[in-house]
Amino acid sequence: MLVLCIDFGGTAIKLGLLDGSRARATRAIPTTGSTLDLTNVRGAVDDMLRDLSSLSAGEEARIDGVGIAVPGIVDQQRGSLVAAHEKYVYAIDMDLRAWAEVQFDAPAVIENDARAALLGEVRYGQAVGERDAVLIILGSGIGTAALIDGRLFRGVHDHGGVLGGHVTIEFDGPKCRCGNVGCAEAVASTWALERVVREHPLLSTSPWWRERLDRGGVELKDLLDSPEDVVSRDILDRFLRAWGAAIVGLCHSYDPNLVIVSGGVMRSADAILPALTTYVDEHLWSSSHRPRFVTSTVPEHSVLIGLSAACDDDAQYRAVQDQNRQERNSS
Repeated sequence: MLVLCIDFGGTAIKLGLLDGSRARATRAIPTTGSTLDLTNVRGAVDDMLRDLSSLSAGEEARIDGVGIAVPGIVDQQRGSLVAAHEKYVYAIDMDLRAWAEVQFDAPAVIENDARAALLGEVRYGQAVGERDAVLIILGSGIGTAALIDGRLFRGVHDHGGVLGGHVTIEFDGPKCRCGNVGCAEAVASTWALERVVREHPLLSTSPWWRERLDRGGVELKDLLDSPEDVVSRDILDRFLRAWGAAIVGLCHSYDPNLVIVSGGVMRSADAILPALTTYVDEHLWSSSHRPRFVTSTVPEHSVLIGLSAACDDDAQYRAVQDQNRQERNSS
């Protein structure tokens, strides 16, 4: 089963043609913040299919299902985004599922990006066999998801588990894009990083950060690539504490056995995971279970892998429904 997976991320749209957890082809294209994104996705997918067909002795690559992930609240019944990162305002209330089915002539599913990533870990990665786990994605924002008693937690209004980055950790902190104040995401994410750097009292002593501010487009990896810089050390310590506080909130809310930390920054897991584990252990309620910490199997593609799993589940569900209809018609 060849699945087209589309991850509408904070700074780029990641595309993948996957067979289970195996990526046959991947690509990333920049976001535009407009409906041009959809046109660009269509063109990039056509290119990927042509390339894949050429590698398969001319056999035409055909998409069997489409999975779409968005960094916001998804209405599962309507197949639409109801609240989102500012770059995807154009997609709010748009029937993305119908768009994908028309464009690619295949059934489609839509999911929150963090939930998709957690599903991928449950099916193929670090959470195989687990029944209670939480996931946090550190990147452009902070995405979260929860698995409770073997099921992805959605809540009655589809908001369940995904807003762990929007719990206030600083009452007098900066205003978040969500409208709240002092959210973990507003304190420690890629979109918050430039503001945090510019406000740092020792910025004038840091050639590293002055150069990157002049260049534009600072990234979380810039913190990890400059361990000797005093500004970097100070900001990374603050970010680690903010991420740790968000994870404590997830643990108090969902009581997991496992915490999965994902996002591209986890390529530096050796510098991040021990600090987060220590912070959470020290700040959890005294009798709370101390969960095991792991990083995502493939952090940069965790959402794509989860979308592949979601499409596989959808295909199985549709097959059962078809069989039931046939049995009813024949009886």
